[in-house]
Amino acid sequence: MHKPESQGQPLAPASLNSSNVDTPPPKFFKPAFLGIIAVALIYIATQLFADLSQIPQMALFSFALLAVALIIALGFEFVNGFHDTANAVATVIYTNAMPAHVAVMWAGLFNFLGVLFASGAVAYGILALLPVELILNVSSGAGFAMVFALLIAAITWNLGTWYFGIPASSSHTMVGSIIGVGLMNQLLNSSHGTSGVDIEQVIKVGKALLFSPMIGFVFAAVVFLLLKFIFKKRLELFKPPVGNEPPPLGIRAMLIFTCTGVSFAHGSNDGQKGMGLIMLILIGIAPLAYSLNKTLDASQVQSFVVVSDQAAQVLAPKASSMTETAARATLTNYIQDREVNADVVPAVAVLSQHISEEVATYKNLNNVPANAVAALRNDMYLSSAALKRLDKDKAMPKLAEPDSKVVESYRKGLDQVTQYIPTWVKVAVALALGLGTMVGWKRIVVTVGERIGKSHMTYGQGMAAELVAMTTIGIADRLGMPVSTTHVLNSAVAGTMAANKSGLQWSTIRTILSAWVLTLPATVALSGGLYWLFLRFV
Repeated sequence: MHKPESQGQPLAPASLNSSNVDTPPPKFFKPAFLGIIAVALIYIATQLFADLSQIPQMALFSFALLAVALIIALGFEFVNGFHDTANAVATVIYTNAMPAHVAVMWAGLFNFLGVLFASGAVAYGILALLPVELILNVSSGAGFAMVFALLIAAITWNLGTWYFGIPASSSHTMVGSIIGVGLMNQLLNSSHGTSGVDIEQVIKVGKALLFSPMIGFVFAAVVFLLLKFIFKKRLELFKPPVGNEPPPLGIRAMLIFTCTGVSFAHGSNDGQKGMGLIMLILIGIAPLAYSLNKTLDASQVQSFVVVSDQAAQVLAPKASSMTETAARATLTNYIQDREVNADVVPAVAVLSQHISEEVATYKNLNNVPANAVAALRNDMYLSSAALKRLDKDKAMPKLAEPDSKVVESYRKGLDQVTQYIPTWVKVAVALALGLGTMVGWKRIVVTVGERIGKSHMTYGQGMAAELVAMTTIGIADRLGMPVSTTHVLNSAVAGTMAANKSGLQWSTIRTILSAWVLTLPATVALSGGLYWLFLRFV
């Protein structure tokens, strides 16, 4: 890797430089920046203390551990803002559609909104890569070692690639870190029946790593050529901006719209990775406050009790002699080794019945005693994970349509109880993402704007690249799939340059591709090593 342009010799021709990048921030920027931080921090602190006040007082060590863990998790999202969110504003800055500092504040706002309206599917989907026994025992020393190892590994790699101005993927950095922990967990405990890496999920990530740049490159090239055909008389659309002159109103509106869409989609997708890890931290350190969704009212809890009981009857019409302990062991083994046997479905039924009876006894999730919270959540997690795995393995028994709907309702009910994200967590992640963009945007923006193509980006190229990125990330979020904003947008910019016959700066392309290829193995090795090291201390 070579030192970035801002630290050494220019890598791009002067004709590519945009004075908009170096425009000083407006006077309101700093006060607005500090005001947003102050308001958000007050809200986050108020909500966190309100949650913790409802449980027995935490020991000073536990509280300090919670603070450190949250700072590290939000640090990952802050560094994520350097990388992925900065990509969203590169096109509007280099086409003069928005002043640079206004653009980053605009992107931060829509990242915030994207996070707030996120479904949560990606947040908990990313956690499915983790070893099941570490999730069930996240409050143990090994659980904390896991969380700290993967977060520190991800932050280290992101900071390194940011320093050299290389747009690396935060999504794949996080996935690589999770895989590293899983592999090391399996190596260290292979004789104790532990799980390691979900090969299906690794293949899924590998496919995304391979195909997302192709999708960005090809589709952006096609969209750009379509724009050229449709608007062939609008020659100004395919010319670079002159000085700091903004584009025509209609073109400017489209560029801002696509930048807004990418920012919103990025917050909705990438922001969820941090949310999932923060929830894992909260569940591990303050399980009484965050293990179960205590915002559900009495009617929702009663509906869950009814559907749990119905699911137990549907899955095992005949009474089973299996004990709850045996059911837990059966499902844990099934999730670890993914080998279907005749006991799995009856085990789900036994736990379903047990969950129904437990929740019915308490009537409200706020009434669950402290010594029963972790066990109840783990039973719900095992049941939900087993049902999802049975669907993937096509091993569910053939059921009539009404019975299938009962089982599906039960699974959704389990997720509703265990897979929730408090609003303050969303605000904290959104704040970290936005601040990261505002503080560290320039290095990545300069790379995208000046070092991918040999000529200055045109309005049409910016529109095509952002439109493809916005659509791809939005669809991925709806499908609950983690996808890389960096991979899609950088490839899209390269695709438009190729389609326009502008030429590519292959030294930059090779450096970016090298970082993409090295991200998974580097973070796997780093997080695995850190996990092994941290286990020495716990």
